[in-house]
Amino acid sequence: MEQPSSHVKIKRTGDVSIVQFADRKILEELSIHEIGEELRALAEAEPKVKLLLDFGNVDHLASAALGMLITLHKKVQERNGALKLSNINRQIYQVFKITRLNRVFEIHDTAEKALESFGQA
Repeated sequence: MEQPSSHVKIKRTGDVSIVQFADRKILEELSIHEIGEELRALAEAEPKVKLLLDFGNVDHLASAALGMLITLHKKVQERNGALKLSNINRQIYQVFKITRLNRVFEIHDTAEKALESFGQA
């Protein structure tokens, strides 16, 4: 089901879709757009979607990617779903703090902790 050109790897654990990023650097506008399209399709695939974005592989994130994440967050909320982020490195997390997006997104240290939090939601 995974496309060769895909920027994300998706696996299911129960009713949660775990998204891992294939690219270490999410900087190019085209890549960000393609990732956004893949995530949007995933968010629209089912009502009350539960998405976990695992940033464990990501070293660099362009500010344009933040806009894509905000758009995804709104889409998930419209569908009464949940979006959680995990494994964000310190440098990228600082950008989330500066932009106050750490207050918008539910961010967990590990994917395991984020998965546990879905069970309590």
